Amino acid sequence: MGIGTSLFLIAAGAILRYAVTDSISGVDLTTVGLILLIVGVIGLIISLFMLFAYQRRETVVTQDRYVDPPPPRY
Repeated sequence: MGIGTSLFLIAAGAILRYAVTDSISGVDLTTVGLILLIVGVIGLIISLFMLFAYQRRETVVTQDRYVDPPPPRY
């Protein structure tokens, strides 16, 4: 799950949790909104952790020098 998907889930969950007043029989929309909020926040935390953990890796590339003298030109 990416950062954009997490933000979408947080927004959809907040809308269902705080803005929707309608009810559907058998479905509690505030609970669905809370679940979406929690999943979105967890996904955002994991995405940010993976992003920063990936950026902290440093790759050191060394290049061997040519030790022997170059061959003579004729």
